[in-house]
Amino acid sequence: MRPEFALHQWLARRIAIDRRALAAFRVALGLCLLADIALRWSDLGAFYTDSGVLPRSTLTELYPVLGDMSPLAVSGAAWLPLVALGLTALAGVALVVGYRPRLSAGIAFILLVSIQLRNPVVLNAGDTLLRRLLFWSLLLPLGCGWDDELPESATRVATAGTAGILLQVLAVYVTNSLIKFRGTYWHRGTAVRYVFQLDHLTVRAGDVVAGWDPALVLGNWLWLGLLVGSPLLLIWTGRYRTGLVVAFVTAHICIALSFLLGVFPLVSILGLVLFFPPSFWDALADRWPTAIEALRPRWPESATGPPQAWFPTTTQSLAVLGIVAIVLLNAVAVGFVAAPTGTPDRIEDRSWNMFAPDPPQETWWYAAPAPLESGNRVDALTGETVNLSRPPEVSDRFPNQRWKKFLGTARHEPSLRRSLATYLCSRWNQSHDDTMERVELIFLTESTNLSGPESVDREQLGSYQCA
Repeated sequence: MRPEFALHQWLARRIAIDRRALAAFRVALGLCLLADIALRWSDLGAFYTDSGVLPRSTLTELYPVLGDMSPLAVSGAAWLPLVALGLTALAGVALVVGYRPRLSAGIAFILLVSIQLRNPVVLNAGDTLLRRLLFWSLLLPLGCGWDDELPESATRVATAGTAGILLQVLAVYVTNSLIKFRGTYWHRGTAVRYVFQLDHLTVRAGDVVAGWDPALVLGNWLWLGLLVGSPLLLIWTGRYRTGLVVAFVTAHICIALSFLLGVFPLVSILGLVLFFPPSFWDALADRWPTAIEALRPRWPESATGPPQAWFPTTTQSLAVLGIVAIVLLNAVAVGFVAAPTGTPDRIEDRSWNMFAPDPPQETWWYAAPAPLESGNRVDALTGETVNLSRPPEVSDRFPNQRWKKFLGTARHEPSLRRSLATYLCSRWNQSHDDTMERVELIFLTESTNLSGPESVDREQLGSYQCA
C-alpha cells in the first residue's frame, strides 16, 4: 500500500461519521431547537419587542450593523418574533421526524440567526455553538439512510463537511483548554471550587456539592485532563473513542444538573453524538433495535448509496472555507494570530472562554428598589418587598439564564439600564393601580473567599424616573 493512500485511509476513518450518528444528530438537533424555542417563549415580549428591555432604538445604538441585519427588527410588535419562533419550532419538528432535513435545517438556520440578531445581549456560548452546528448541518447528508447488511465502511460518510463539523466541536474544547492554561487556579486544582461558589450560577446538584472540597478538586483535574486530551476525540477510533465521548457527555450532564447555563450543555452533547463510532451504533442496534430504527428518516434522500448533496462542488467549497475559518478564528481567539485592526466585536470576546483563564471571583445579583405612589416600596425586578441582604439562593433572583446574561451585560451598558428601567416601570404600571414612580438599580456583589468570611458590596447603577 502506498504511503499517501494509507494516510488518506487513516484520515478518512477519523473524519468519517456513521450514518446512524447523522440520524441521531438530526433528531437531537431538532430537539435542541425545540428546547431553545421553549426557553425563549416566555420572554418573547421582554427580549424581542419595542416594549421590552431591548427596543430597536437601543439595539441600533449598541449594534449599528447587527441592528439592521435582523428581519425581526422590521417591526417592534410581538407578532413578528411570535411567527419566527413558531416557524423555527416547526422546522425543529421536521428535523426530528426526518422530513426534508436539509431544507428544514436551512429554514431553521435563517430563522435562528434572525432571532439571535434581534437580541445579541442574551446570547451565550451555547447559542453560538447551536448556530454553527446548524450551519454545518447544511453540508451534511442528514437525510441519508443505511443498510444493515452492508459492511462498516459503507455505513460511514467522510467529506469535508464531516471534517468541518467534527473540528467545530473539537475547537470548543481545545480553545478552552489553551485559554485555561493562561490562568492560575486551574493549575492549582482550586478552579472548580471557585466555580461552585458562584451562587448566581449554581442550581440543583451544584448547591449540594458546593462544599465537597475533595470531590471538587478531583473534578478540577478530571475536567482539565479531558480538555487537554480532547484531540483524542478525533485521533482515537473504536471503543477508545466511545469511552472518551461518554466521559465528555457525562461531564456535560453534570454541568447541566449543577449550573444555570441555558442550552449550552444540551448543545455540547448534541455535537458529541457525531463522534460515536460504528461499533457503538452496532452495539445499540443489537440491544435496542427498535430505537435505532426510530432514527431512520421517514423520507430518506439516499437509502444505501452515496449520500446526495445539493450542488456538491459548492458544498465542498463551503466546507473547506468553513474549516479555514474555524482555524483562523480560534487562532485569533487564543492569541496565536493577531486580529486585523478595526475588527468589530472583538473575536476574543466571542471565543470559547468559559471559566477561563480563571473562573470569576464574585457572586452577583440585582436589587431594584422602586417607590410607589402610595409611599410603599417594592423590588421592581421581583415585585416583592425590597431586601438588600444576600438571598439564600442567589440564582433564584434570575428567571432564567438569558435574564442573567442581560443583567450582567447591563452593568456596563448605561443604555441597557435605561431600557431595563423603562420596561420595569411599564410592566408594573400596566398591571397595578399603585403607580411606580421611579426605579433604582443596585448591583450587589459578594467576593469569593474559600477560607474566610465574605462581605457584600453595593454599586449604585442609577435612578430612573418612570414616564
